[in-house]
Amino acid sequence: MEKRAIPRIGRSLSVIGLGTWQLGAGWGEVGEEDAIAVLEAAVAAGVTFIDTADVYGDGRSERLIGRFLRASGVWPPDLLVATKMGRRAPQVPESYTLGAFRRWTDRSRENLGTDMLDLVQLHCPPTGVLASEAVYDALDTLVEDERVAAYGVSVETCEQALTAITRPNVASVQIILNPFRRKPLERVLPAAREAGVGVIARVPLASGLLSGRFHRGSVFAPDDHRTFNRDGGAFDVGETFSGVDYETGVEAAAEFGALAPEGATPAQTALRWIAQQPGVTSVIPGARTAEQARSNAAAADMGALGEAETEAVRELYDRRIRDQVHHRW
Repeated sequence: MEKRAIPRIGRSLSVIGLGTWQLGAGWGEVGEEDAIAVLEAAVAAGVTFIDTADVYGDGRSERLIGRFLRASGVWPPDLLVATKMGRRAPQVPESYTLGAFRRWTDRSRENLGTDMLDLVQLHCPPTGVLASEAVYDALDTLVEDERVAAYGVSVETCEQALTAITRPNVASVQIILNPFRRKPLERVLPAAREAGVGVIARVPLASGLLSGRFHRGSVFAPDDHRTFNRDGGAFDVGETFSGVDYETGVEAAAEFGALAPEGATPAQTALRWIAQQPGVTSVIPGARTAEQARSNAAAADMGALGEAETEAVRELYDRRIRDQVHHRW
């Protein structure tokens, strides 16, 4: 599979990675053996980048990845595992201290079974955190202490991403990017390319909308965020269906699916569209089954979408989606 470099750390990632929120919690139940099968299938398909967080299932996702690593013998430099920290505390700037960072990374290192984390990302922190000199000093100390090899940020808004990109030791920015969330194309991707910062595209299928599998009457499990977070009551509503009203999203996804090239699924088409945007380092779709993981990875083998297809994606966004999301994130 194609690999792309993060210049600031000299590591390369598979253009299609694996997001593992689904393996922790918040997407309905995924059994342990099914979770391990997802990890095995992704790596066998060429995935070399796995993204997790310390709050996915209160560490369950990290522990499952640690179990997989020990059993498979796959370790750096062949595989880069990124985790996130910061959501285990009240979401105020005062929570983001060196002491807290040490506690959180100690827990993640134990869960993953490693002395040094490949990449740790602040997990969608309050905006003020991203402008704090003390926060970056603390992150630099984690690197000096060899607790982490590098650090980055995961953000909700383009302005937050642009703030982080200006910091000299931020290796990567993770942001929602998909055919229903195009705003990062305007300034974030060009700024990241200029600075040598990697871009990790998350929520690439708009919580599954872009797979084309859902309809107005689709029912999700009670413990699935697509049921309980449609109003943003649990966390930023932009994380659920990319902030798009569900009925609008289903209708727009049907139109998007019609743009898929012959032999490609709508999900693969969405992943290919993201991967071909200049500045994107890796796209991290999640998967609940091994077959989903293999199908997602296969998007890396697709040819680039042509001008007609990309223009049709833009027109669909402008007509159906832009007014709902573009001004918010």
